[in-house]
Amino acid sequence: MKTYNIIFSPTGGTAKVASALMANWPEGETIDLSDAAASFARPLEEDALALVSMPSFGGLAPQLALDRLTRIQANGAKCALVAVYGNRAYEDTLIQMVDVAQQAGFQVIAAVSAVAEHSIVRAYAAGRPDGKDRSELGEFGARILQKAEAGDVSPVEVPGNRPYKKAGSAFVPKGSSVCVSCGLCAKKCPAGAIDAAHPRATNKDACIGCMRCVSACPQQARKLNPLMVKVAATALKKACADPKANELFI
Repeated sequence: MKTYNIIFSPTGGTAKVASALMANWPEGETIDLSDAAASFARPLEEDALALVSMPSFGGLAPQLALDRLTRIQANGAKCALVAVYGNRAYEDTLIQMVDVAQQAGFQVIAAVSAVAEHSIVRAYAAGRPDGKDRSELGEFGARILQKAEAGDVSPVEVPGNRPYKKAGSAFVPKGSSVCVSCGLCAKKCPAGAIDAAHPRATNKDACIGCMRCVSACPQQARKLNPLMVKVAATALKKACADPKANELFI
């Protein structure tokens, strides 16, 4: 059985979760949905198994990643969906991903919600997924693989609402005076929101607030407005106070 790691992981947290889930899977191919230069218009094998992982931004999956997923011709391949969130809530992310995966032709046989370090307020869920998480996620992945190998394509029910919640506005990072115009942020940006010729600026209409540029900058030159971060941290404090558990829907 051929496996695929179909992933959108701007800051690396989602990639850590996916790696733990696929620890015991046969080695497969990675399709990086954050690659702005890729076409994604490719067919998969009918008997393949894919893990489709995305972060939850404000309770929804990134529309950019969903749009790229629909370009893949799944041809009835089985898939497990993963929503990764920063310990607040994933709300409509999984049900949204189910709808889009089915539109692309996948058979959704499992879903997972998993916690990783918050991409903006890093103090929340710091260090997750930790060792306990990785062990648990590995067990989840083994159960998903077992279901796929058994040819079981029974559908799963996931939390969420239709219509989905309304998307909020993105946090838009900008370059500071220590920027050396290396262009790495422009190269790495999944949304093409940074012009390599003027890397301190950000196209706020294109930016999805994924924090890839902040994470990738070797000079730590790209930042959010500190006042906005402080306000966000205060707003999230109650919701993020207690560690959330990873969940498997199968």
